[in-house]
Amino acid sequence: MEALGLPSLRPLTISQSTTSRRVQTAKSSWTKTHSPQGFMELPSLGLSSTFEIRLKKRSVIRMIADMDDYDLKQMKDMAAARKRWDSLIREQKVKCLTPREAGYAIQLSDKTLLDVRPSVERNKAWVKGSTWIPIFDDNSGFDPGTLSRKMTSFVMGGWWSGAPTLSYNKQFLPSIEEKFPKDSDLIVACQKGLRSLAACELLYNAGYRSLFWVQGGLEASEEEDLPREGPQPLKFAGIGGVSEFLGWTDQQRATAAKEGWTYQLVFSARLVGLFLVADALFLGGQQLGRYIQELRTH
Repeated sequence: MEALGLPSLRPLTISQSTTSRRVQTAKSSWTKTHSPQGFMELPSLGLSSTFEIRLKKRSVIRMIADMDDYDLKQMKDMAAARKRWDSLIREQKVKCLTPREAGYAIQLSDKTLLDVRPSVERNKAWVKGSTWIPIFDDNSGFDPGTLSRKMTSFVMGGWWSGAPTLSYNKQFLPSIEEKFPKDSDLIVACQKGLRSLAACELLYNAGYRSLFWVQGGLEASEEEDLPREGPQPLKFAGIGGVSEFLGWTDQQRATAAKEGWTYQLVFSARLVGLFLVADALFLGGQQLGRYIQELRTH
């Protein structure tokens, strides 16, 4: 009861004179607390803090609900887009090519390979002679909305996969229309094959009728399929983050299975080094805490 600001209910030994005095005190206290000014002198009973907690809980629940609605909308939009893309392929409005067939087409028929990947993937590896116009590119803005999306992407797995926060390139279509006439043969490629399908849809709707899509993207290519430039194989252009550093991506595992234990040894050494660094940081933090505590005591 004391925690609520109310008198204790423990038994008291009270004399008659003490009782009369307390009755008078109670009357005056009742009059004081029931006057317009007296209501302000009542204890708060912790109601304001409880109300604030409830408001915070409601705001968190509302934020989670908004995120769920956003994820659901994205899923619906992606499902609708896949239906449209399947229709483009099924009706032969966009022709399919494997990475090897795309390589033959580039070399023999002098067709243009349009690379629509973001800069973070393009800078790692690219097809020799290809034209780069990204449909989505890394969002380098520092406005609150962009920073919030970047933080959310990092927390939700970006630290592991290294996936950047992308935004639609508004100059995508104008740049292509400026460079290529509508009757051009365009082989459209991205890293995994999805963004290139979205690009094919935009190009078809803009009037391009000779479109070829690299099925599976550049990630599905072998080293001999396409003439490559850049510091890494085309397969590895889409990986990043901690998973790339430790060699735990599917592409790296497939390469390790081919090249044997020498390839795996490099990433095993990295893993051991990571544990050593984490252990050193932990011990260093403990020592720093003790040093600060000693400074406070002295």
